[in-house]
Amino acid sequence: MTERKSAAWSTADAIKQHIIDAGLAPGELMPTESDLCDTLHVSRSSVREAMRTLASLDIVEVRHGHGTYVGRMSLDPLVNGMVFRLSATGVKSLRDVVQTRIALDLAMADELVKAYSGTHDPVLHELVDQMRVNTDAGRSFMEQDRDFHARLAAGIDNQIIGELAGAFWEIHTRALPLLGVSTPQDIIDTVEAHAAIIEAVETGDLRAYQSAVAAHYAPLQRAIERSEAAEAR
Repeated sequence: MTERKSAAWSTADAIKQHIIDAGLAPGELMPTESDLCDTLHVSRSSVREAMRTLASLDIVEVRHGHGTYVGRMSLDPLVNGMVFRLSATGVKSLRDVVQTRIALDLAMADELVKAYSGTHDPVLHELVDQMRVNTDAGRSFMEQDRDFHARLAAGIDNQIIGELAGAFWEIHTRALPLLGVSTPQDIIDTVEAHAAIIEAVETGDLRAYQSAVAAHYAPLQRAIERSEAAEAR
């Protein structure tokens, strides 16, 4: 690592610690460059380079003409890095992403069943109905799929696992072009698996939920197998 890069990372770490020590929350205004230089005893160039690094990680957000704010600290850098990795390494990495999504969905099983058992969520049911309408009309249902999984995960008291599930949804969705066109039956099976997931959690049936998760990813796994077979030829 060059001396300049090392200095930038050292300053970035110092700025992160300053955010923690000052109790700054996402969206709050950061100290000015001059204030940071004085507080951290570093040069203006080190602060600027550190801020560029932190902005790329969504730790700070530079709003030109308004100042620098504490960022959302989202998982966007993970998503963008993984999408690039998938583009570079192909279907094998996509299989790994799908297996990770399955593991996350199963990790939520107990909490989801506990949260939804004995309830009826009209929004989740409406999203599945709209998926069916879009499928019949030959349209994509990716927007409804995203909203379905986000709302489902929001029902449990674990923000981190919900964010991870959302991040891996984004990663695998942006990588879907690697697989080509899905078969009509795969699309239908995917939609109906969403309906099975709702029924399972609302009836409090843990095993049915686990089976529905397997059914949800089965079409995608078949598509991956087809792509791997095509690459092998």
